[in-house]
Amino acid sequence: MSRRVNAARGATLNTTSTRFDDLAREADGDWLDSVAEDDLPSFRTEISYETPRTAITRNTSPDLSFDRSINAYRGCEHGCVYCFARPTHAYLGLSPGLDFERRLTVKKSIPELLRKELENPRYECRPMALGTNTDPYQPVEGKYGTTRKILEILSETNHPVMITTKSARVMRDIDILAPMAERGLAAVMVSVTTLDPETAKTLEPRATAPHRRIAAVKALVEAHVPVSVSLAPLIPAINDHEIEAILEAAAKAGAGMASMILIRLPHEVSPIFRAWLDANMPDRAARVMAHIREMRGGKDNEGGFHARFKPQGAYAAMIRARFQAGCRRFGLTRRDIPLRTDLFSPRGRQFSLF
Repeated sequence: MSRRVNAARGATLNTTSTRFDDLAREADGDWLDSVAEDDLPSFRTEISYETPRTAITRNTSPDLSFDRSINAYRGCEHGCVYCFARPTHAYLGLSPGLDFERRLTVKKSIPELLRKELENPRYECRPMALGTNTDPYQPVEGKYGTTRKILEILSETNHPVMITTKSARVMRDIDILAPMAERGLAAVMVSVTTLDPETAKTLEPRATAPHRRIAAVKALVEAHVPVSVSLAPLIPAINDHEIEAILEAAAKAGAGMASMILIRLPHEVSPIFRAWLDANMPDRAARVMAHIREMRGGKDNEGGFHARFKPQGAYAAMIRARFQAGCRRFGLTRRDIPLRTDLFSPRGRQFSLF
């Protein structure tokens, strides 16, 4: 592996041409053990604010297990070069490259909007997903606490929630999540892409270090919060050799189930990922892309419903077989974490007796 070109950043590109043609923040402890200390002075993030019209985003995708989600932030400081959400920054006229990592939007009014939407007499309760577009526990959460405020409202109203994160910061909210889990209202999925700190520094430079994610799994399990581990994304010739090791670490930490997603490169993610490969792993760039294209019918990406999460070909079949065998070997055979919806009380638990 060659030396990183852009210290403490994931993308190597920051093209301002998109399909849709201020505040500095100091170093945060969430990623101090993932980034070299001498990289930190160049790390600066600009914050802007947005007043959205709604808190809850709806979807009708047949590929997703949820129909509603909340994203408190736009952009993500973790800097994961593979992030499928990068193209959303193009909607704002910003680059899905470096802008996605350093020009963030905070939706400070989300908690108030959420409360109003839950009190709507026509609202039907189903599990809410957090972390579907950008990480709800990225470093900026340490300052604004928007995710915690959302959880407080969901807990108060007995609304079920599913969280996906690659940040150990989720442990800060165990005091909310544990009582919710006891009522059958909370589950957490921790994304573990690699156990190798050097790979993590390059691939996802400001996400929580791998060993701390595994520690977060253990802490959540000990608090009786249902936890699964997501191997996402698996990237040919970069981290796919770690499947069994990650599953074993997840099982030892107490996780009850696991899932996997092979890398997707929608829209602007493809050239960003290709540029990262050329800059950081030139010795294997061609091999990585050859495997990806073989799994996607000769293309960098397949975005159609029913196909985008189901790569084809011999390599994809081999990865799935190894993953399934590993789950059986390490006891990660649970396939679902059911959440209750019958306890939902839109005006809060304090009114449930009347």
